[in-house]
Amino acid sequence: MTYREWATPLTIGSFLVIAVTGVLMFFHLDSGLNKLAHEWLAWAMLAAVGLHAAVHFKSFSRYFTRPRALAVIGVSLVILAASFLTPPGKPSKPPHLLAVNALLDAPIERVAGIAGRELQTVLTDLRAADFSASADSNLRAVAGPQRERQMQALGIVLVSR
Repeated sequence: MTYREWATPLTIGSFLVIAVTGVLMFFHLDSGLNKLAHEWLAWAMLAAVGLHAAVHFKSFSRYFTRPRALAVIGVSLVILAASFLTPPGKPSKPPHLLAVNALLDAPIERVAGIAGRELQTVLTDLRAADFSASADSNLRAVAGPQRERQMQALGIVLVSR
């Protein structure tokens, strides 16, 4: 099969997956692997669109000379840029990230209390996982700058053994 035979079917197929899962997510009707498929198969769509544009480059490039097409592309770029803005009164991060950051920055003693765990048990668990922890230190300082390591430390504190 040539690139030409693959480009359009891949674009159509990946668009269908992204469109359907996106609509389901918008209406909070997604289930199972919908979100995962949406996020990961978006990469397939990017590749498919790139392949499609490469195969049809001559036709594709003509759109950049047409005023109406340029207007649509320009409006799309403005919408993309605006999507990075935070509306007034809305937190800059989703609430679950704000909560995680608050837990990472709070003293371990306080986080242990929130988790309903004994401080000494938490400190022992953290030390067993190679974290140098004390009651008044926080998980961000104990784990260092790597987010994966921070999440590992937070998981140790929050999960009862």
